Amino acid sequence: MNRNPLDKELQHISGMNTASQALVQRMAAPGLAVLFLALAALWAFASVGHSPAGTVVVIASIVAGYMALNIGANDVANNMGPAVGARALTMPAALLIAAICEAAGALLAGGDVVQTVASDLLVGLNIAPASLVLVMISALLASAMWVHLATFIGAPVSTTHSIIGGVTGAGIAAAGLSAVSWPSILTIAFGWVVSPVAGGAIAALLLLLTQVTITGRIDKLQAARTWVPAFVAVMAGTFAMYLADKGLQRVWDPGTPAVVVVGLLAAAIGWTISFSGVRRRSQHLENRKKHVATLFRLPLILAAALLSFSHGANDVANAIGPLAAIVSTLADGQATPDADLPFWVLSIGAFGIAVGLALFGPRLIRTVGEQITKLNEIRAFCAALSTGITVLIASALGMPVSTTHIAIGAVFGIGFLREYRSRREMERKAVPIYARFVDPRALNATPEMAFANAREADHRRLIRRQSVYRIMGAWMVTLPCSALLAALVFFVVSQFAL
Repeated sequence: MNRNPLDKELQHISGMNTASQALVQRMAAPGLAVLFLALAALWAFASVGHSPAGTVVVIASIVAGYMALNIGANDVANNMGPAVGARALTMPAALLIAAICEAAGALLAGGDVVQTVASDLLVGLNIAPASLVLVMISALLASAMWVHLATFIGAPVSTTHSIIGGVTGAGIAAAGLSAVSWPSILTIAFGWVVSPVAGGAIAALLLLLTQVTITGRIDKLQAARTWVPAFVAVMAGTFAMYLADKGLQRVWDPGTPAVVVVGLLAAAIGWTISFSGVRRRSQHLENRKKHVATLFRLPLILAAALLSFSHGANDVANAIGPLAAIVSTLADGQATPDADLPFWVLSIGAFGIAVGLALFGPRLIRTVGEQITKLNEIRAFCAALSTGITVLIASALGMPVSTTHIAIGAVFGIGFLREYRSRREMERKAVPIYARFVDPRALNATPEMAFANAREADHRRLIRRQSVYRIMGAWMVTLPCSALLAALVFFVVSQFAL
């Protein structure tokens, strides 16, 4: 049957409109990112004025803003991914909460952590200030490019390790191997290995504890009324101690005894509030695991928000640490770690992280929350609490760690624990009592049975290997790749600038 030519024309026009809308949506995020970088440049220009040094600062501010955008696009997924994957938060709500908390953490508590990136990695750097400025610009640009690439392929990487690699590579290109503090690099590499293992182990232990105390009981609701407030108290105390010790030093600088007292008070307040709230909510729930898991929803959201605040306070240094070094070098002739951090420098990092998260964050949030293992409120809460506990322990031990590695390691730990328990359950059902000590592979009487058992075992893989291999591969090459890229950028830029 012949179609009406008008119908064909209308369908063609409709298709063109749909394609145009899709193109506009794809271009909107990059366009807004460019607008932010332009505003950052204007803010820097208004703050430092028009001069040769001011031009360098403006250029460095644009590069720092680019790095901040990539931190928001990649790093913040580790905090909000589990909450979104557990369906405790919608994507818009997660983006809004994370953007507010990241910016607040960076503005209120971000100034105390810039000196490690700005000065501690390079020692004995006896070169001209102009070369040091180029080192920091090269480090920023190279690390931002690497994180951008990792975000494009869907791999959450450590922006801390990216900027460390960038500073190291550019420093070596400028002044040789002696310019780098190798003990600091080795300490970071040690934490690189230990932190995800520790995060995964603690998350698995927490999940086992919830199963023993709550979900494995006959009366799950009664057990939840007792134990959920205890978990909330641990969460409140952990984050309170961490924020008091590391996150709020621009506002308040307590000693160790005060930090412990703050943690105990926060734990008591958290337990008190949660105790009454859980009892009230549990009266309307059924004695089922799915219903009991909803009691962890609000604690999970609070934990994700606190993680975002502490992340903003610490990882803003990855964007503005080198920029702070550039500003102090141009002002004083050398990098001054104790110099006051200008508000405009801090704000570029804070708002850049928030904007990058809002524009480009959903992809990595889905990767962390949905493409590693299946999460519910309890599992996601265990991952978030494990991240907080591991970071607090590492901070107390003075060990530099990556919150990215810890958070992803926690999700890995939960997935592998679920897979291990699922396989054990399958073996107990499939193997007779008298054959428990026989290799199950020897019990396949026929090829068909062997094939069926293999398929069943494959179905018990509750963590996606492809995601694990991709993420771990990106972790392993982050520092060397960002270092090599920074050395190349320094070589190219120095040909024109020096």
